[in-house]
Amino acid sequence: MNKLLTLICTLLVTTAYARKTDFELSNGSRSVTYKELIAFYRQLDEDYSTIKMEQVGPTDAYYPLHVVYYSNDASFDIRTWKDQGKIVILINNGIHPGEPDGIDASMMLLRDAAEDKLKIPDNIALAVIPVFNIGGMLNRGSYSRANQDGPEEYGFRGNSKNLDLNRDFIKMDAKETRSLVKLFRRLDPDVFIDNHVSDGADYQHVMTLLPTLHDKLGGSMASYMRTTFEPLIYADMKNRGYDLVPYVNHWGHTPDKGWISFYDGPRFMSGFAALFHTYAFVTETHMLKPFKQRVDATYAMMQSFISFSYLHADEITATRKAQKEYYSNATKLPIAWQVDTARHTTITFKGYEAGYKPSLVSGQPRLFYDRSKPYTKQIPLHDSYTPAQSASVPKTYIIGHGWTNVINRLKINGVKMDIIPADTTILITANYIDDYETVKKPYEGHYLHSNIKVHAIHKEVRVLKGDYIISTNQPAKRYILETLEPTAPDGFFAWGFFDAILQQKEGYSDYVFEDEAAELLKQNPELKQLLKERQKADSNFVTDGEAQLDFVYKHSPYFESTYGRYPVFRIE
Repeated sequence: MNKLLTLICTLLVTTAYARKTDFELSNGSRSVTYKELIAFYRQLDEDYSTIKMEQVGPTDAYYPLHVVYYSNDASFDIRTWKDQGKIVILINNGIHPGEPDGIDASMMLLRDAAEDKLKIPDNIALAVIPVFNIGGMLNRGSYSRANQDGPEEYGFRGNSKNLDLNRDFIKMDAKETRSLVKLFRRLDPDVFIDNHVSDGADYQHVMTLLPTLHDKLGGSMASYMRTTFEPLIYADMKNRGYDLVPYVNHWGHTPDKGWISFYDGPRFMSGFAALFHTYAFVTETHMLKPFKQRVDATYAMMQSFISFSYLHADEITATRKAQKEYYSNATKLPIAWQVDTARHTTITFKGYEAGYKPSLVSGQPRLFYDRSKPYTKQIPLHDSYTPAQSASVPKTYIIGHGWTNVINRLKINGVKMDIIPADTTILITANYIDDYETVKKPYEGHYLHSNIKVHAIHKEVRVLKGDYIISTNQPAKRYILETLEPTAPDGFFAWGFFDAILQQKEGYSDYVFEDEAAELLKQNPELKQLLKERQKADSNFVTDGEAQLDFVYKHSPYFESTYGRYPVFRIE
């Protein structure tokens, strides 16, 4: 009997010890490996009915993307969650695996919830990504985060294809991004949390918070986030021992002068989430704080979001419902934003006095922060943005069947589209690309375009059987506009998905076309007048025979009408 009791006690102690994370066993100096991470959650899944881990889809790292669900009633049907009025919180970890705080904090959070050490309210359902960037987590080392205090080893920022996944949510080049987007659209989360570690200045705060931009979010959710959600999160975190401050997005000066709120366009996951009316937040622990302190702060931050969501579930649900109705009726939407430097909010910032001293490397003056001289100051935060560009909402868009890279991405995002059943001629608005700028070096695998200029023409065009027609009267309305409008800074044209239209395919031989051009001018007085006006206006043009011949060609029926024509048409 004594031997049996000893065996049972040993098994209980061993099981409890096995559920300790490597972070805890190392007193906060180590972060979990990928294999340990998945094994940990697999064990929780086996041991507790309130935990379920499932595969989401493929990644570029071969291993599948996982999600871990927590629900008190052991029900994991998303439709049932919605019917029961549960607030769905999606937590993403390891988008940058060199910033592993959320990975380790989430392990402890879900374990503590499963073991009833942490009470998760009945009206809350959690969906946690153990690690998003698996390839980056497997690329483990100790030196890629030169300015970060721990852990001993961690992953790398880039994924298996060296992509920064937090720039991938429009172009979706990574398999794991496509997998996560499908999950996101299926979950339709009420609240989204993306756990990170900051770069930048030195200051006293352990945790900083980056909400999706209020103005860009718009509608009733923007007002609620600014006046209620954020202030109460700040107050709750203060009660937990953490003075929050907005993400310290300063460049070129010390932060005591203030800064501009980070612009999270839809290439970022928080900005992407906002397109679908989700309250999105990025937590950013301070890189120079010890790893243990950062993980503890991330744990507390997630607790705070859970607590707020429990207490304000009805308001979260109501504002999201109102938001969806507001945007479903919108006839014009912003697609680009600019900071309003004339407006600012005053915030309390706890920093350190900065100074300069000779560098031991170069001998030149270098910046340093003096931790023996802490301060508390009121500083300006420029957190107001205004639309820099807006687009009217067409009834529908039409895109040719051949643009599969774009069509597939639309489908992954749940965009509903119909196939045109037969060849037909239809009146549309076509945009022609007049000008654009392109980066000199590739950015995240693309030569990104910006400052895109277009002119629109209303005309009849022939569309073919198999082409797609996309109504804007659907939940993905904001996403559709911000990806399909040609001048949108994160649209598919900006990312280079339609670059083929920028190349002229046909031309002419001068000696052959000369006679034809003369005949065209003879038969077309309007064209002849246009040529004369250009000759008068441009002294270089009048002496350049090739340029004049090309002018006639480009104003003739021989010039291809599809050159520079954006291949997504609007029906107004």
